Amino acid sequence: MKKDYSNLHLRLVLKYYWQVIRHFKLSFFTVVIFTIIFSALDIYIPLQYLKLWNVLSNNDFAFIESAKSIIIFILFLKIIGWAIRRVSGFSLAYFESGVMAGLREQAFSYMSNHSYSFFVNNFTGSLTQKINKYAKSFERLTDRMASDGLPLLVRGLGVFVAVYTLLPKYAYILGVFSIIFLFTALIYTRYKIKYDVIAALADTKTTGVLSDSISNHSSIQIFTGHSYEKERVSETIQEQKKATVFNWYLWEGLSSIQAVYSVAIEFIIFWVAIKDWSLSIIALPFIVLLQSYIIRLIDNLWSFAGIIRAFYDGFADAQEMALILDTPYEIIDNNQESIKDIKGEVIFDDVTYVYKNNNTKVLDNFSLTISPGQKIAIVGSSGAGKTTFVRLMMRLFDLTSGKILIDKIDISKITQQNLREHIAFVPQDPVLFHRTLIDNIRYGRRDATDEEVLMAAHLAHCDDFIDQLPQGYNTYVGERGVKLSGGERQRVAIARAILKNAPILILDEATSSLDSHSESLIQDALIKLIGGKTTIVIAHRLSTIRQMDRIIVLEKGKIIEDGTHEELLNKKSGLYKKLWDLQAGGFKNII
Repeated sequence: MKKDYSNLHLRLVLKYYWQVIRHFKLSFFTVVIFTIIFSALDIYIPLQYLKLWNVLSNNDFAFIESAKSIIIFILFLKIIGWAIRRVSGFSLAYFESGVMAGLREQAFSYMSNHSYSFFVNNFTGSLTQKINKYAKSFERLTDRMASDGLPLLVRGLGVFVAVYTLLPKYAYILGVFSIIFLFTALIYTRYKIKYDVIAALADTKTTGVLSDSISNHSSIQIFTGHSYEKERVSETIQEQKKATVFNWYLWEGLSSIQAVYSVAIEFIIFWVAIKDWSLSIIALPFIVLLQSYIIRLIDNLWSFAGIIRAFYDGFADAQEMALILDTPYEIIDNNQESIKDIKGEVIFDDVTYVYKNNNTKVLDNFSLTISPGQKIAIVGSSGAGKTTFVRLMMRLFDLTSGKILIDKIDISKITQQNLREHIAFVPQDPVLFHRTLIDNIRYGRRDATDEEVLMAAHLAHCDDFIDQLPQGYNTYVGERGVKLSGGERQRVAIARAILKNAPILILDEATSSLDSHSESLIQDALIKLIGGKTTIVIAHRLSTIRQMDRIIVLEKGKIIEDGTHEELLNKKSGLYKKLWDLQAGGFKNII
């Protein structure tokens, strides 16, 4: 993703940073105050050495006690400085780790409550990356400010004030040098940003190409595309190499300019100092102090370009997540009512739904009443509105117009969580967590006991394959359940629904991924599962719905047929009969 350096939302990022930082105020101010103190000590201690050198330059042993006192005081200051640095370091570690953890929790907590369409329109890997970059950007910014930014400010001002109190002329020389150094670094860094963007885009492109090829390795093997993919990836890597090496060359250019400035200031300072020394305006210890300050100042100024780069990169990375945090939820809970112990009546009252992204009308003044405990099937050709019907009922989308009621309560008036607690859903293509089998099944009801989980698994005939696994129920299923077959994942999804035991059940062709043997094993479980529940079956295989109380046929978002299997077959020109005739002969009765 291209970083937008031209319009950084600094206030927005700082707003969400502060929501977490405010819980760590003590460690935050400890880091700031102690960093200022030890940075100031770095300027003050050389002044004590100047006093020591002035005493020793007298070549008079009568001043030996004064010299010893100064040495002891310097030792005391160094011990204090060491202690302050350690406290600051530990405080910084505590502060950064705590805030980073808080930022990740803040980002995940808010993002996870976004709507279904939000996740459909964003890559999962990209969202995960944004959460991590959000936290990492804070670490990068804080490290830079604690180790370079704040010390540069304190030491720069400290050197100017210290030298000014001794001899203003040299303070002016160092001040002018610092301004030129910083101004050059700022202009150069801002010029270089566009090449940073090009390099970042090249890196993103390489990551995308590698991810695409690696995730589709099976297709590469099947279609013998290894040489083609190798060439394609190689071209992308070479493009990134060109962008990266040019970017690094630019950094070397800045380093070269800074090196010239460093040599120039040392030459100017010592040229002037030697002349003043020859005129007895300054003594040798003052020249040594200047050398010490110049080295410290150049070291700090040298890091200024890196501070600017970290600033732009850090805020550019953080704002990606901050913009998501600032995006209002598409579906908002009104928290006005709640449903408990429902009977399961479902009413679609003049519902219309239009996809916002392409203005396509999916349901058009759709009305349907499902009685408590009734078992209906929704059928129709592709694009008829079957999937949208389910998503609207679970309030994954908000309606364009109309109402959906459960037990006479408008679902837009209750929380999404409360609504979905009363609905069990078995999708056609279940996706599992990369967790153990027992954890995946228990997700249907997370407070269930092991015995209840095992019973649900038994009813769904999951134990047929789980008992064959070396780790049994403690087997990890792989990302998205890839270690299981489609039929095994389907049975786990059915076990979840059995465990949840919700009064409303939605089956999206729940046996579509089962072989004939597994299908016959699970039909009893399905009969037990749907018993006494309001059941909605999204049907692709019509043989599975013959025993439904009603079959609803959709076409272009409208109900065109409504009746039992036998009633619809008697309609000679009906769509259901046409679909049945196309599929008849290859199905077995399951329910």
